[in-house]
Amino acid sequence: MTVANGLRVGFVSLARSTFDVALAGQVTTQLHGALTSAGLQLCGPGEPLRDPEALQAAVVALAADPPDLLLLLQATFADSTMVLRVAEAVDAPLVLWAVPEPTGSRSVPQPLGAVPEPAAADAAPGGPRRLRLNSLCGVNLAAHALRRAGRRYDWLYAPPDDPAALQKVCTLALAGHVRQRLRQARIGRVGEQPAGFPTCSYDAERLRAALGVQVVPLGLDAVFQAVRAVGEGEVDAAWQALESRLEGLAYVDRAAARRTLAVQQALGRLAAVERLDGLAVRCWPEFFTDLGCAACGALSQLADGLIPTSCEADVNGTITQFILQCLSGGPAFGSDIVSMDVAAGTGVLWHCGLAPLSMADRARPPRATVHPNRKLPLLFEFSLKPGRVTLARLSEASGGYRLVIAGGEMLQSAPSFSGTSGVLRFDAPASDVLDTIMREGLEHHVSLTYGDHRAALLALGAMLGLPVLRL
Repeated sequence: MTVANGLRVGFVSLARSTFDVALAGQVTTQLHGALTSAGLQLCGPGEPLRDPEALQAAVVALAADPPDLLLLLQATFADSTMVLRVAEAVDAPLVLWAVPEPTGSRSVPQPLGAVPEPAAADAAPGGPRRLRLNSLCGVNLAAHALRRAGRRYDWLYAPPDDPAALQKVCTLALAGHVRQRLRQARIGRVGEQPAGFPTCSYDAERLRAALGVQVVPLGLDAVFQAVRAVGEGEVDAAWQALESRLEGLAYVDRAAARRTLAVQQALGRLAAVERLDGLAVRCWPEFFTDLGCAACGALSQLADGLIPTSCEADVNGTITQFILQCLSGGPAFGSDIVSMDVAAGTGVLWHCGLAPLSMADRARPPRATVHPNRKLPLLFEFSLKPGRVTLARLSEASGGYRLVIAGGEMLQSAPSFSGTSGVLRFDAPASDVLDTIMREGLEHHVSLTYGDHRAALLALGAMLGLPVLRL
């Protein structure tokens, strides 16, 4: 099940007194307990609300501190008035939950020691059963009203203890949490994208409107000045920390490698001062020509410290990595797809050497190396560790924003090329993946993190109104 610890879910249960209020209360209690047991932090009243005054008090509290997800349980039928009031007031993704009608007087599990209600509460002798909740019809009515009002929602029709339904709530809450994080995110863009790289272009106003992300432009000259001001003691400490994780550090140009570590310190301090959640850095040619070092090793270590980074000033790439990092709780990596073996169903993901060191295959220790074209350090050379991965890209190839999503298995392999590389077996046929990339004209950078997070990405896309393209 999706890790739900710390995710906040607004919980509102609605009921009407003309239906079985006692049973509605039992259903509410059971669902509240099941969600809490799943690790979700619930906020809102724990009992069914039947009057506008009680609902208004709950709405005011939830609106003041919006949760990651708003779950509205239709414990019994109720008209759409209260649903619309909640949806309009609380800025959170909404999911409607309907429970199946009991098939007998005791179809909903009861607490130990509970006294059964008389059979007459369900039906007269020989007559049809009473419609005790009419929950599904209530959610149908609510869905119609929300649709007509132009509001997004998701829905569930399941008993309170249904594992698949509980998993879906956890996934939606995680996606809602990322939505909230995006609205507060600040991405630093250091320098401009290289000429001839429209795949790294971005539109600050459109990003703010679509996702809430703010892009903070930063000049290369100011960053280089900060790098040169980094103290020798800071670099010494960074060097010592890296020696225990990396082979071959003593065999690269020490002065140039130390400048890369000074870049790491300067960018890390800049991220803290400017409250940046990620960095998109113009890594060439100026880092080589003006500073005499590669930025790659610095970007790798920042990403390992959960400050996602992209080279070539790829803002949308960094945003994608931020999304993946929020979903997985671990670092993300921006890569090129440089080779496809259609017969084997695999592709090679590669970049110069900026993948987080924590992604290295332990069977082959990472090594210090130089940039394959510029011949300057500091970069990291290793194979990506085996395991399940999720790939994604916030893409503008079609003119509007889309989420590109893929899954696969990273295989254990020797390095395919110098730098950082991994052999990935896609879930889809490699020929189909390649055909989609080329026909859609997708960006040359794709981001990955470990684990399967496609369900949450799909939910996030729906919450943000982003079309999804699957590779």
